[in-house]
Amino acid sequence: MRIELATEPGDPQHPNEDYASVALPASGQGGVMVLLDGVTPPPDGTGCTHGVPWYTARLGGAMLELSGSFRDMTLPEVLSAAISRTAEVHRSGCDLSHPRTPQATVVAVRWSPTTVEYLVLSDSVLLAEHPDGTVRPILDTRLDELPPAAQALRDTVRALPRGSAERVAAGREYGAAVEALRNAEGGFFTAAADPAVAARAVTGSLPRTGVRALTALSDGASRWVEVFGEGTWADCFAVVRKEGPQALVDRVRALEDTDPHGARFPRGKSRDDATVVLVEP
Repeated sequence: MRIELATEPGDPQHPNEDYASVALPASGQGGVMVLLDGVTPPPDGTGCTHGVPWYTARLGGAMLELSGSFRDMTLPEVLSAAISRTAEVHRSGCDLSHPRTPQATVVAVRWSPTTVEYLVLSDSVLLAEHPDGTVRPILDTRLDELPPAAQALRDTVRALPRGSAERVAAGREYGAAVEALRNAEGGFFTAAADPAVAARAVTGSLPRTGVRALTALSDGASRWVEVFGEGTWADCFAVVRKEGPQALVDRVRALEDTDPHGARFPRGKSRDDATVVLVEP
């Protein structure tokens, strides 16, 4: 078995909001992998005193325990229970009804000698390599498929001069439009304080014999494909498999540094937390 993990904050002066872990049962029969990408909070707060890194650590830890210890629970049931458990820890002192209460994207995988189960919620990525070398991306594409009105606002922002008052104003309008679609019908979903969101995840299973390796990426790492267009998902997997997860993070950082203001490659942050997990079960 091969397990490799690399994670790096987008800004060394701020805590990493990603979470990643892998666990193997004592029996050696199977394992679990969990990757979360915490949603960076807005300047005006989240209604929570703990912060996003606290939330991702709590939620990720609960998911790792439940998915590894209670194999009779489905991954959506695991996510739902983990959200409920995390919410109870800080319900008394935090406003969990706040629309930006700490939240995260989710990738979870659990494998046994016969099956590989998966769950993906929001824009983190899972790649499954088959024995013939082909790579299957497992994606939740809803954040990329926003309604036309929101996409038009995004295009307007990108067309305006950087640093201009017009672009700042348009950016606020676009941001508000996207926030209105968060955890809403016709929009996109992230794990926050409502356990019902687990039913919105992309889920499925593959035969264990059909999976040679797995890679999970937070969107700070998947931008090598999705933002910078440096290759296909198969190319991305090949980099991770041959050179290791840190190599992909390093490549992303080099690309970000060539375009620090996002002029050629528009993106929400110049640098983002980047996490890559590789498992060859």
